[in-house]
Amino acid sequence: MQQIYTYRDGGLRSAWLRGFNHAGAALQRVGLKPSLDPDDIVQAAVREAGAFDTGGDSYREPLEQFVTALEEESSTSTFGRLIIRKTLTSLLAHRIQLHTWTEANPEARNEEIKQPWVIVGLPRTGTTLLSMLMGLDPQSRAVLQWESRSSAPPSTLANAHTDPRIAACEKQTDSLHKLNPALRAMHPFGATLPEECVPFMMLDIRTLGMETQAHVPSYGRWVDACDMTPAYVQHKKALQALQYGRPTERWALKTPNHLWCLETLLKFYPDARIIWTHRDPGPVTASVSSLNTTLQSVFARNLQPKVIGQHWLQKMQTGIERGIAYDEKAQAQGQPDWCFHLHYSDFMRDPLAAIRGIYAHFDEEPSPLHERRIDAWLREKPQNEFGRHGYDPKDFGWSYEELAEVWKPYTERYGIEREK
Repeated sequence: MQQIYTYRDGGLRSAWLRGFNHAGAALQRVGLKPSLDPDDIVQAAVREAGAFDTGGDSYREPLEQFVTALEEESSTSTFGRLIIRKTLTSLLAHRIQLHTWTEANPEARNEEIKQPWVIVGLPRTGTTLLSMLMGLDPQSRAVLQWESRSSAPPSTLANAHTDPRIAACEKQTDSLHKLNPALRAMHPFGATLPEECVPFMMLDIRTLGMETQAHVPSYGRWVDACDMTPAYVQHKKALQALQYGRPTERWALKTPNHLWCLETLLKFYPDARIIWTHRDPGPVTASVSSLNTTLQSVFARNLQPKVIGQHWLQKMQTGIERGIAYDEKAQAQGQPDWCFHLHYSDFMRDPLAAIRGIYAHFDEEPSPLHERRIDAWLREKPQNEFGRHGYDPKDFGWSYEELAEVWKPYTERYGIEREK
């Protein structure tokens, strides 16, 4: 019988690390804790990168906002502080390395990112599967998880499958699964699997992806209100580097974060072909709350599922409100076909037919080879390979009926089917 994992299966399994956190909690009470000072983190990033030029200081304000929220609002454990410090250091080191490489290879700035597929639906709405299948197009390419962590120097056609960073990424993923085995059932991880755009936006510490690390509501409000242009500068710079290393006709990109800032996305990629995935937001809300509670369980001292759930409900409402506002504006300007609306139920019922519909919307059709690859992938890839993600809205303070009422304006506007 297949194992079901819930957020209760998250958290640290290591007795040694739990003891480490227990000792660290005593030290934190007297002011002794791993430093999250922004200057200290930047200096550590410079040492890791072996260079010092960050390509501007746009990252500084979001870094300070995030660290302040961590200190004032999050009950982060000693181990959590160490990992978050390492994450921030690695992100800024990646930023430095990308900027240094681009300065040494200025011709990469001439790379044009043409007509990318961009999937923008909420989390847990089939975006990961869709990005995998879109990336099987011989003319398209998805960003892989290992590339998202180290885009410079970019891989080349000669070493794309043997780059040692692939093995290093797999090792990190294995470590994550040992720390928190439940995550394998909740989200696909793997060095050569498609990744979201969030890691590139993280190079400016300016993305809702940072909110998956800890409960940082003031930072979340800041991100909702900030100019996302600097994050997309990093996003495009990374894509250009990867495309320069391995020539690419068209990208298959995805992250829910784009829904919050569609105008900025289209400022950078005006010919983007946008796919907005829709699913009953009741299960989506419960699933997202469970996933983020599980993610934070490794880092938090006092886990509060209902607080985390409420935060992500409000966060997703903001994203949907902005998506609808953009949709209404596009309709008013005579652009009713600015995106393709893909319903999760249709996609799950017949993935190939759904992809044919996407291509037809943009006056194209998938090639015979692409269709054969989709068929082969669907045959070979088992569902719920590492167990099944179980979630219950009651754990986060709701019922499905209550969530249906909350989301009614959205579901009625787009005719989204109820699942629960």
